Amino acid sequence: MADKKSLELPRADFPEQVGVDSKEIKALIEDLEANDDEVHSIQIIRHGKIAYESWRAPYAPDIPHTMYSVSKSFIAIAMGFLIDEGFCSLDTKVADLFPEYKPKEPDERLEKMTVYHLLTMTAGKNVSVLSDKKKPDWVKQFFDAPWEFDPGEGWHYISENTYLCSVIIKKLTGKTVREFLKPRLFDPLGYNRMPFWECDRQGREAGGWGLFITTDELSKFIVCVANNGVYAGRQVIPAWYVEMATSNLVSNENNENPNSRVGYGFFFWQCKPENSYRADGMFSQFGIVFKDYDAQFVITQSEIFEEKSREILFRHLPKMFIDDMKKPPEDACTDLALTPLPVLEAKPRSPYESTINGRLIHLDKNNILNAVGWPVSMLTIPVTYMSAEKGGNIDNVVFKFGKDSCTMTWNEGSDNNTIECGMDGSLRMSKIHLAGINFTAASSAAWEDETTLIIHMRPVESICERRLKITFNGQDVKVKPTSSPDIYKLIEFVKGFMGSMVKNDRVSGRVGRIINHLDMILEAPITGKMI
Repeated sequence: MADKKSLELPRADFPEQVGVDSKEIKALIEDLEANDDEVHSIQIIRHGKIAYESWRAPYAPDIPHTMYSVSKSFIAIAMGFLIDEGFCSLDTKVADLFPEYKPKEPDERLEKMTVYHLLTMTAGKNVSVLSDKKKPDWVKQFFDAPWEFDPGEGWHYISENTYLCSVIIKKLTGKTVREFLKPRLFDPLGYNRMPFWECDRQGREAGGWGLFITTDELSKFIVCVANNGVYAGRQVIPAWYVEMATSNLVSNENNENPNSRVGYGFFFWQCKPENSYRADGMFSQFGIVFKDYDAQFVITQSEIFEEKSREILFRHLPKMFIDDMKKPPEDACTDLALTPLPVLEAKPRSPYESTINGRLIHLDKNNILNAVGWPVSMLTIPVTYMSAEKGGNIDNVVFKFGKDSCTMTWNEGSDNNTIECGMDGSLRMSKIHLAGINFTAASSAAWEDETTLIIHMRPVESICERRLKITFNGQDVKVKPTSSPDIYKLIEFVKGFMGSMVKNDRVSGRVGRIINHLDMILEAPITGKMI
C-alpha cells in the first residue's frame, strides 16, 4: 500500500498551469455571490492536479461536510465491487435476496425487479418522501410501498432504492458499507479516517444520504471515477463497471429540471455539457466530471435550489478550461478566496447577564411539533429530516458569561451539550453530539437590547445555521427559533417539490395550504421560565 502522502492530489502552482482560467474562476465566484448562492468549498482539478481550491470560513479542509445524495454515487461503486467479486449480478432478483419480505400472494412485478433496476432508479416502488425514519424497519417500508410502474418501465428518483443496495451489501458480505469499502476504496484513496455515515436502527448505512466526507475526499473519489477507476497508478475500481455506471443507461426525461433530464447511470447523473456527468446531492453538493477536458469540479454548498446552482456553474464550465500555460498570464486573477460567512458583531453587554448567569431555564415542549415528529432542535430540519434520530425539545438551558464570550448548555433527549459563543465579533468552535452525529459548532452571540440575546450556532459539518432570539422578562423566557437559509426558502422549495410529487389536485391544495404556514408551525416561539 502506498504511503498517505503519495495518495494526496498534487497542487498546481497556479490555475493556468493546468489550463484553468483564473479570470473565469473569479467570474464564477462573483456569479455565485450575486445570486446569493452560499458556497462552502470549491476544488477544481485538471490533468490530475488541483488548479484551485478555497473554503468559506468557518468551513475548512479538515472538517467533513454532509453529502446528501452524493452518498448514492459511493453506494454505486460499492455495488460495483460486490458484483465484480461475484456476490451478486446486475440480474439478481431483489425478491430472492429478501425472501422474508415476499408477500403471501405472488407479485409478478416484485419477481421482475433486479439489482439493475435499483441502481438505475427504475425499480418502480414509490416510497413516500415523508416515510418515518424513526421506525425500525426501513426495508419493510420499501416492500410495503405502492407500485408506480413495472420494473424497468419508468424512472423515479427514490432514495430507498439506494438504501436497499446498502442492505444488500451487508446481507451478502456481513460487513457494513464502510467496512466493505475501507480496503477497496477508502484506503487506496488515502482517506485518513473512516467516514461517518448515518444508519438505520440496525446499523446499516442509509445509502442514499448521510455520508460525511471532506472536500478532498470527494475530489479523490471523483478523480478516481473520472480515470476509469485508476488512482495513483492503481486500478482501484473495476474499469468495466465505472464505464457502465457513468454512462447514459436510462431516460429520466420526465424530470422537470433541464439539467436533470439528460440521462442516468448507476446513481450518477448525465449533464447538459456534452460528455459530462456528476454525483449530485441536495443543497447543491456536486462532483462533476468533464470527460473531454480531463477536468473535475467539486463544490459543497447550502443552496436549496439546485437547478439555479447548476445553471450558474454551467455558465462558466467547461469554458474555464483553456490551454496549459508555463507561466501566469499578465491579467491572471490572484484574489480568488471565498469570503468568510458573516458573524454577529460585538455589541454592548447587558447588565441582565448577572441575573441569568448560571440560572436553569426550563422550556416548554411544542406539542404540535412533537406530534408531527419535528420537535424544536438546535439542528434545523434539513439536517435531520431523513435521520433515524432527530433530537429535539431543547430544555434545561444554562448561560454563563465571560469576558468576551458566553457558554450555552442545554439538553435534547439524552444529549447534553455546551457551546462557547464569541461575543467579540468572532466565532468560537465547540464539539457537540446531536441526533446521533458529532458536529463542530461555530457559534457567536450578541445582545440585541438589554433583555434580548441572539445566539447563532452553525454545525460546520452541515449546511444550516440555527438562530435563537431569546427574550427575558423577569422569570419568563421566550425563544424564537429561526435558521439560515431561512424558512421561506425552504417553504418555496417544498411547495415546488410537493407539487411535482402530489398529483391529486384536492390533496395538493390541502398540502399547499399547510406548507404556506410552515413558518408559523416550525418557528413558533417556545416559552419557558428561569428556575
